[in-house]
This record gives sequence, C-alpha cells and structure tokens, in this order.
Amino acid sequence: MNWDQIQGNWKQVTGKVKEKWGKLTDDDLTTVAGKRDQLAGILQTRYGLAKDQAEKELDDFMKTLRS
Repeated sequence: MNWDQIQGNWKQVTGKVKEKWGKLTDDDLTTVAGKRDQLAGILQTRYGLAKDQAEKELDDFMKTLRS
C-alpha cells in the first residue's frame, strides 16, 4: 500500500496507526487526516524522534499494510 492509498483509506488505517503509536490521540489522527508530513511531525513531538527516524518508522509501517 502506498501513501496515497493510506490517505484515501485513512479512517480504516487509523486503528492500525493507534496500535503502533499508542501515544497518538484521536484528535491527532483527525488533524493529520492521512497527511504523511503532519503524521511525521506528530511522531517527532510525541516520541522525541528525529525527522529521519520518524520518516523511517512511517516507511516501515507502510510496508506492513497490505493493499
């Protein structure tokens, strides 16, 4: 699944996002609305990640999703 598909299916994907990153709130996920750059920013804030680490985690997460 690529990021366009994730964004298009955001409501269905949010459960898996919350499983992986439990510190994210429903408000965070609503604000992000599937936008990768915003999700990366929130991951950096909530988990204290560097930008490149947040991007790597998103890449790894994307690979776990099946289309």
